[in-house]
Formats: sequence, structure tokens, C-alpha cells
Amino acid sequence: MNYIKLALIGLVLGSTASIADDCTAPPSPTLPDGATATMEQMLAGQKAVKAYQAVNTDYRACLDPLVTAAEVAAAGDSPGPELTNTLAQLNEDYNASVSSEEQVANDFNEALRAYKKANPADVD
Repeated sequence: MNYIKLALIGLVLGSTASIADDCTAPPSPTLPDGATATMEQMLAGQKAVKAYQAVNTDYRACLDPLVTAAEVAAAGDSPGPELTNTLAQLNEDYNASVSSEEQVANDFNEALRAYKKANPADVD
């Protein structure tokens, strides 16, 4: 059992250096200004939001096994500060991804409201 914990600790600590390589948070998309955008720009913005959501889902799926391994290893007798910091950073990165996705969706919805206000003839 101790060998399994040591292997998990090694996996987690060894993986933190490669997190940036393997699990890279996607950049937020640039959204159109709804007050001045065309319908095509708004549709492109909507596609960019959906693509961002998909890539963010992949990013979190990449983080999931690292978080799980860190949690299992941290549950051991003496996880040490490196492992505790690693787990905290992984959780912070995961949560930041969720928050960023929510913010992008809110920003797009705000742009959509501005578009509808500026283009009442285009709104059904």
C-alpha cells in the first residue's frame, strides 16, 4: 500500500512540471461589441464561445486525473507541503477555468442584449 502512495506522490509531483505542457488553459475568446456588431460577427462570437466551452471542458478533463491522484496522495500519512501546494494549485486552476467560462458566457449575453437593442429589426 505504501508503494502505491509513493507512486501517486511521484506521479503528482512529477506531473506538476508538465501540467503547463499537457493541460493548458485556453485563452478567452475575443467577443464582438454587440452595440456595433453585425449579425455575422455575433454568430462568429457565438461560435467562439461554444468552441471555448468545448476546449475548457477538455482542459478540465486533463486536470481531473491529476487532481484525483493529488487527493489520494494527500490523504496519506504525511503528504508534505509540495503535494499540498500542488493539490491547491490544481484545484485553483480547475475553479478558475469554470469561472472564466461563466464570465465569457455572461459577457456574450451582455453583447447579445446590446446587439438586440441596437438592431431591433433583426430580432424576431
